[in-house]
Amino acid sequence: MQSKTKKHPGLRVNLASEFLDRTVLIDIYLPRNHQPDTQYSLLLINDGQDLPKFDLGALLADMEGKGEIEPLIVVGIHCSEDRKMEYGTVAYTDYMGRGARAGKHQQFVFDELLPYLRAQYAPQGFKEKSYAGFSLGGLTAIDVVWNNPHEFRRAGVFSGSLWWRLNDIGKGYIEETDRIMHKQIREGKYHPWLKFYFTTGSLDETMDRNNNGIIDSIDDTLGLIEELEKIGYSVTEDIFYINYKDGRHDVETWGRAMPEFLRWGWGRREA
Repeated sequence: MQSKTKKHPGLRVNLASEFLDRTVLIDIYLPRNHQPDTQYSLLLINDGQDLPKFDLGALLADMEGKGEIEPLIVVGIHCSEDRKMEYGTVAYTDYMGRGARAGKHQQFVFDELLPYLRAQYAPQGFKEKSYAGFSLGGLTAIDVVWNNPHEFRRAGVFSGSLWWRLNDIGKGYIEETDRIMHKQIREGKYHPWLKFYFTTGSLDETMDRNNNGIIDSIDDTLGLIEELEKIGYSVTEDIFYINYKDGRHDVETWGRAMPEFLRWGWGRREA
C-alpha cells in the first residue's frame, strides 16, 4: 500500500519483511522528474523516521532544482522499537548482546528492500548505491558498506555509535582492540572505490573514557579514520570529516549537515 504524505513529497510504503518478522515503513524520495528508464544513484538512510523532521524532501528538490546535486533516489528506512537489536554490527554483538538481529536487518536490505526498489523505481538498475545513518544507524550503515564493498560506493556516518565494543569499561575493555568497527577495518582490505563521510558535534556527549580531553564521539571517529588511513585510504581523496563545534546528538544537527553530505557525494562539479 502506498500513499503520498503531507510532510514531504516522497512516497510512504509499508514493506512486509519475512526476515525482520514485521512491516518496515520506508519513505522514498524520487527525483523531481523521475524517469523509470534512467539509471539513478541510490542512497539508503537508516532512521528514516527522522528525515521528515528536517524536510529532506524539500531539501533534495531545492538542491536538485538549483543544479547543486545530481538527481538521485533516497530511501529512508524507519527503525522499530527493537532498534538496538536490529541495528549494530553483523559479525559481532556488543558487550550487552545488542545488535543480535543486525544480520536480519542486512538480509532485509539486500533480499527484500533492494529488489522492491529495483522492481518499482529502477528497472534499469542503479548507477551506484550508498548507505548512511545517524548514531547507531550510522554504525549500521558503515558496517553494511564495509562488509559488502562490491555493492556500495559511499558510507555516511552522522555522530556514529563507533564506541560499539566487545567489552565494557572496567570489565576487560582494551581501547586498541575492543571497538568493533575499528577492529573490522583493521582486519579488512582496501577497496579503492569506497568513500567515507563522517560528522560529529562537539556537544554530542560529555563522555571521555580515556580522559584525553576529547569526547568519545570525536575520539572514536578520529580513531576510525586512522584505521582507514593505515590500510590505504586518503583523508584528502577518500574521507571527509567535519565537526560542528555547536553540534549536538540530535536531528537538528544532522539536518544541518545533510546539504554538505549531499554535495560531497552527488554534487555537480559545475555548481
